[in-house]
Amino acid sequence: MRRKFKLTIAYDGTAYHGWQRQQNGITVQEIMEDAVSCVVGEDTAVTGCSRTDAGVHARKFVCSFFADTTIPAEKLPFVLNTMLPPDIRAQGCETAPEDFNARFDAVRKTYKYQILNAPFADPFLRNYAWHYPVKLDFGKMEAACDIIRGEKDFRCFMAAGSKVKNTVRNLSELRAEKDGDLITVTASSNGFLYNMVRIIVGTLIYTGNGKLGLEELAALVERGDRRLLGITAPPQGLRLYDVFY
Repeated sequence: MRRKFKLTIAYDGTAYHGWQRQQNGITVQEIMEDAVSCVVGEDTAVTGCSRTDAGVHARKFVCSFFADTTIPAEKLPFVLNTMLPPDIRAQGCETAPEDFNARFDAVRKTYKYQILNAPFADPFLRNYAWHYPVKLDFGKMEAACDIIRGEKDFRCFMAAGSKVKNTVRNLSELRAEKDGDLITVTASSNGFLYNMVRIIVGTLIYTGNGKLGLEELAALVERGDRRLLGITAPPQGLRLYDVFY
């Protein structure tokens, strides 16, 4: 019987050119579609909840697909994991309504970004954190989170090339936490613009290193001015942490 499946996976994105299939490199979607197709015995398109960029990771990533298979949903992860590479793991699966869409049915997503603010890099974090050796003012970074957080037009935190027309988002959570030299930025929203989290992190860095004052930041956000905000943080520090439906 043909059914819709809701599959949850986790992956280390270091070796991949993001989620979405591309001609210039191996992607997570390509690996997943090949594995699912092999398991269910038919070519199967897999829809992902987000288009993560090259080098970005996912702790919880939800996929959806149709398949005609007798394998119980709860058994599919065990079968898939025998075919997937070790940096991609199926975590759970259930049947879903036929109209379920992993991407468009998501009501909120949470991302986390790690910054290693230490004089020397940690080789064990090279693929999972942005090493930033200049000392940061953590208090100013926390204050910047308060300025950026909320429901507003986030066009100044969107990378060029996006075709999205409505740039208003509700950033319900934006906070920075410090544990020794490791700073973790958590962002939750009903939707994210292209590179939005990475630009926010770059902007927090600019406030923390003194390049951007808090009053100036508030004015730039109000005007929607991208030019003087922070750089786009590198991808390896970012991971999709949770998805809510």
